[in-house]
Amino acid sequence: MEEEDQRKVTDLVIELVRRLLSQQNPQNASPNSPHFSQSLRYALRILSSRLTPSVSPDADAVAESIKRRLATQGNSSDALTFADLYTKFASKNGPGSVNNKWAVLYLLKIISEDRKTAISGMDSSVFLPKLGLNDDEMGNDLRVLNAKENREKAWKNGVLLVSKDPENLREISFREYGNLVEEENEVTEEVLVRDVLYACQGIDGKYVKFDSNLDGYALSDSIKVPRATRTIVRKLCELGWLFRKVKGYISESMDRFPAEDVGTVGQAFCAALQDELSEYYKLLAVLEAQSTNPIPLVSENASSGNYLSLRRLSVWFAEPMVKMRLMAILVDKCKALRGGAMVGAIHLHAQHGDPLVNDFMRRLLRRVCSPLFEMVRSWVLEGELEDIFAEFFIVGQPVKAESLWREGYRLHAGMLPLFISQSIAQRILRTGKSINFLRVCCDDRGWADAATEAVAAAGVTTRRGGLGYGETDALESLVMEAAKRIDKHLLDVIYKRYKFKEHCLAIKRYLLLGQGDFVQYLMDIVGPELSEPANTISSFKLAGLLESAIRSSNAQYDDPDILDRLRVKMMPHGTGDRGWDVFSLEYDARVPLDTVFTESVMTRYLRIFNFLWKLRRVEHALIGAWKTMKPNCLTSHVYTKLQHAVKLQLLSTLRRCQVLWDEMNHFVTNLQYYIMFEVLEVSWSNFSNEMEVAKDLDDLLAAHEKYLHSIVEKSLLGERSQTLYKSLFVLFDLILQFRSHADRLYEGIHELQARTAESSLSSRDKNKPRQTKDKSSEPGSWIREGRKALTQRASEFLQNMGQDLDALATEYKSLLEGFLTQLPVQQHVDLKFLLFRLDFTEFYTRQHATM
Repeated sequence: MEEEDQRKVTDLVIELVRRLLSQQNPQNASPNSPHFSQSLRYALRILSSRLTPSVSPDADAVAESIKRRLATQGNSSDALTFADLYTKFASKNGPGSVNNKWAVLYLLKIISEDRKTAISGMDSSVFLPKLGLNDDEMGNDLRVLNAKENREKAWKNGVLLVSKDPENLREISFREYGNLVEEENEVTEEVLVRDVLYACQGIDGKYVKFDSNLDGYALSDSIKVPRATRTIVRKLCELGWLFRKVKGYISESMDRFPAEDVGTVGQAFCAALQDELSEYYKLLAVLEAQSTNPIPLVSENASSGNYLSLRRLSVWFAEPMVKMRLMAILVDKCKALRGGAMVGAIHLHAQHGDPLVNDFMRRLLRRVCSPLFEMVRSWVLEGELEDIFAEFFIVGQPVKAESLWREGYRLHAGMLPLFISQSIAQRILRTGKSINFLRVCCDDRGWADAATEAVAAAGVTTRRGGLGYGETDALESLVMEAAKRIDKHLLDVIYKRYKFKEHCLAIKRYLLLGQGDFVQYLMDIVGPELSEPANTISSFKLAGLLESAIRSSNAQYDDPDILDRLRVKMMPHGTGDRGWDVFSLEYDARVPLDTVFTESVMTRYLRIFNFLWKLRRVEHALIGAWKTMKPNCLTSHVYTKLQHAVKLQLLSTLRRCQVLWDEMNHFVTNLQYYIMFEVLEVSWSNFSNEMEVAKDLDDLLAAHEKYLHSIVEKSLLGERSQTLYKSLFVLFDLILQFRSHADRLYEGIHELQARTAESSLSSRDKNKPRQTKDKSSEPGSWIREGRKALTQRASEFLQNMGQDLDALATEYKSLLEGFLTQLPVQQHVDLKFLLFRLDFTEFYTRQHATM
């Protein structure tokens, strides 16, 4: 069917050419005539070309132009009639109606203008060949009208028509004009036209050549041509200069490919420019065919429609000049750019109001952006970074598995085109990163199903070239769907397969000392061992004690995988350090959990553990002191054996010790309550809620970072609380000193009780020989010195202990006051609750006010 239609069109064109040529010269209308063959090829080339009118295809605009022309010429009734006819013509739609109404109106307008020109009597040799009016009819009309009427009619149209020239004045004028042109021009216009066409292809002509000094094509000064001709040649040759720049860039880039500074985007840019140059070559081929015809004078009629002059050439070059200028500008902009930066620079020139420029730039950008969008598709759906020439706005680097998420990939802002927003770029980065994390760290392949579901939900194709420039909505939809599904799958793997929540809870129970029975038993059994110098302690023995604490507490019912990760760690120690100073617990977070529990994160957990361990040690010391201090029969029995003065001194010392213990116990108990409940439990509750609403791994990392930061800041471990932290540890050291003083006091009391009892027995058994040697016979023993000496030594001991306790109480009071004074000025609001708990009766506030 198509071949038959094409044959019919060809027959019609042959018939049209034959009729046109028969009006000029019947001999040329013969099919065997060379002129006929040449004209037929020219007509077919014009019909098959892609050239379009330079006006916008708007039927209403063409109709308005015709109506305005009729009204301007004084034909108001014709203008109204045309408006009515056009209304009826435009309203007809459906089967049988004309689809391309604009083309019909435009054709009628052009025919009307050509007919008017023909009737006005102007020489038809300057126009394209057309079907003329009937000669007989025109002859009859001319014979009917006389010369006067003819002249009046002609003046009405603004053109004087001469019906007869008996003296051949026109011929003489045209001949003189031709001679004048030949005198002023050393080179004919036909030759200049051909040279200009050569220059527009980057080739030197006979007279128009490239001048390196002028950096452009120009006529030699020695050639005699009018100034106007020289100017128009220079303007037309600008197209050749632009072509030379664009062609040179393409050749240079293709010669350097596959260099990194060219890349796939640069190659696509060169291919798009080459396609535009191909269209440009087609136009030059048509123009070269026309340039072979001689340029007629005004009096000549032969070949009046197929010649090519410099002025006509300037009209033909109007649209190619705009495109070539754009291409040259883009070439200058993109010389030092590649990849996404090149695409962004080209995109800036696409924001143009001219429809011709806008369509040209969009066509160009669709080709240029193809490699970039393919990289996005491959990264989002497959996690593959196909970026050999470093053109993509995502950059990867080789790292260890635990650092893959945080350091493996990042955005390169310089390669991010402006039509991709920062938020979409972040989603693109995270989606591909999630796929690589699942593949490398989690050994999971379930992301492929999620990617397939995302493609189906977004309604796009997965083939290459499925996305392109101008389809930002489709790109955003694909990225959003892929990110949502792949991130959800990643969190499911982390939560269910790798039990992230259970591991977080285990760290809270063991490193943050939330498992009370385990911590208490551990402290009881490792206490004697940790009291030894650090360099004498065996890590293997402590590991065995840890296993004993686990088996003796409810920790034994935890997941074996969790218990296997809990280990003893001895920190670096120096001379004089005790086991208490270097003992710690660590939790082995393996891949992929080490993405969250990084080395720096575990270091912060270690700081928190050391602080909590010191607090528990202080609490344990106070409990041990209480066990020693609590009233018993032995202490009460001492009172009856001592003198009144010594008894009062003993009671006073015991009271001082008890009061100081109460103050320290109040401080430690409230501080521990604040840390365990208002810091750890509240932070854990917030962290648990944020884990439930986390949409991706970044949200999970941010939630954990917030959880850890909250504990550090509220526990006085932050950078802004270092002064308070140091004061707190000095208070802890004082409390441990108090434990030593309390132990020494009650050991002395118990020794006094024992020596008093032995003194009584020795007085009764002084005549009995001693069978064994005991401490009473040792030099310096209280009993050896007698009862009076015993009382004196007891008094001195109690006096010294009282002084030590007073000094300790004074220093403690001063430090505690300084600690409480610093709490209100801390920036963290939760520390105010600590102050409220420590001074809820305002005892310390009133005490400070009276000083």
